[in-house]
Amino acid sequence: MAALIELKYFNTFWLKKIKKITDVTPGRVSQANSFNAATRNLNMNTTQTETQMNVGQEVIIKWVVGLTTVIYRTYIVERVNDQNFILADDPPSTPVLPADAEVGKIINFDNIPQGYPVSVSDADDDWLLEESRIRGGYNNTSVDFGVKAYLVEDEPNQSLKSSSLIHSGIFNSRTGVNQTNQFSVAEDITRTIDPANGSIQKLYAEDTNLIIFQENKVSKSLIDKDAIYSAEGNASVTSRNLVIGQNVAFAGEYGISIDPESFAVNGYRKYFTDRDQNVVCRLSMDGITVISDYGMTDFFRDKFSTASGSIIGGWDAHNKQYVLTIPGPRVNVGPVAEVSYDTLAFDERSKGWVSLFDYKPNQIFSLNNNYFTTKSGKIYKHYTLATNTTERAVFYGVQKNSSVTFVFNGAPSMVKNFQTINYEGDTGWRMDSFKTNTDTTLPITSAVFVTTLEQMQNSLLINRFKQKEDKYYADLVNGTPSQNGEVVWGSSSSGVKGFFGEVTMSMSNAGVGKKELFAVSTGFVQSS
Repeated sequence: MAALIELKYFNTFWLKKIKKITDVTPGRVSQANSFNAATRNLNMNTTQTETQMNVGQEVIIKWVVGLTTVIYRTYIVERVNDQNFILADDPPSTPVLPADAEVGKIINFDNIPQGYPVSVSDADDDWLLEESRIRGGYNNTSVDFGVKAYLVEDEPNQSLKSSSLIHSGIFNSRTGVNQTNQFSVAEDITRTIDPANGSIQKLYAEDTNLIIFQENKVSKSLIDKDAIYSAEGNASVTSRNLVIGQNVAFAGEYGISIDPESFAVNGYRKYFTDRDQNVVCRLSMDGITVISDYGMTDFFRDKFSTASGSIIGGWDAHNKQYVLTIPGPRVNVGPVAEVSYDTLAFDERSKGWVSLFDYKPNQIFSLNNNYFTTKSGKIYKHYTLATNTTERAVFYGVQKNSSVTFVFNGAPSMVKNFQTINYEGDTGWRMDSFKTNTDTTLPITSAVFVTTLEQMQNSLLINRFKQKEDKYYADLVNGTPSQNGEVVWGSSSSGVKGFFGEVTMSMSNAGVGKKELFAVSTGFVQSS
């Protein structure tokens, strides 16, 4: 005998993924081999991939009857296989085959995404998730048995509004009310942001404001309140029964471009990049500040103009710095071309960009005051010693060396003769180069220890640092090739001439442990 069994209600969430118009290849011309008018089955003489012909695409078939060209315009309803396609409309007359068939853009969305098979590499199917309890927890509050998401329209068309906001119904965990799947067309639940500023790339909730990052503008929308302006133009905030209130733009024509991955936040400070303007910005209580102007204007202009991928940003909670990774153009590394990267950090305490790093992360984030990055699907924790407790600067299993480059520019209008260099710090540092606008020196290797006068005399011409009074010093031996008319005094020719000196100090971190560099100075006289 038959029985009626009540079906327990499950809240259903519909995750819909559709193909974009850019996911197909319009304008391709092929040849129709045969056509069945009864079934509207079109057979192509060659195989067609999913990105060449698929559901929703416009199809234009041309054939000649007598002296008249007949044009048949329709679209694909179903993709049977690589050569057979079901069309929407009957042809106007019996086609003369074979005929030319041209496919255009997607003009019908009725059968999307159902028409795209799972065999496609990026499987475009719908997912239906049914769960009766909040967050799926065993003892969590059950969702309310309210109405499901609905939409009643004579012609249910789909539209993409890249610069608009919409909100659902409410969710209350205390009462079990869950209306997050309801978007009533009868209520004022949308808010359109100025589309001239591009699409919305990033949303960030702060207090009772929703900060909106568009491609070319940053603004905030008031939540549960609105702004009232006086005759003098002064604004005051009032409470209103309105979810998305007034939209207020921040001063400055800066946005986040198409790089929401560059966003990072620390307290009230938000950091992001605008590659269209070639700048890095900070949004804080005082508005938008261009922090790339802190001595790095030319650097970011050059790097952003050649960036070839997503710009990655994140907050380093350990060092209290904003870390940014910029992908550059492809460069040849042996037989393989790889994307070059620049990773650098901004420090609020120094008001400048303080470091360049050798690691190239895929993601950057902090948790519990620890700094993490990801690379090739793995998570790495920074500022920790390697297994042997001595290795420093090991990134993603690869040992890196440390280097510092800076400029000596005392008395900038005077042509100087730089004679010596010295540093305060641990032993093991070397000077890779000392360059002026006219000369260059030989590199200086790590320190040699002298304790007697004889040892000091014998080491004067040795191109190494000597320890003296807890400092390491060395003579600068000129390494510039001789020019016509110059008098060269053998290997004892020392000093380099120029207005300023550019110095690079380095340290090999392999098995040396912690090494510090406190200060570097030089001795010079006025050039004769």
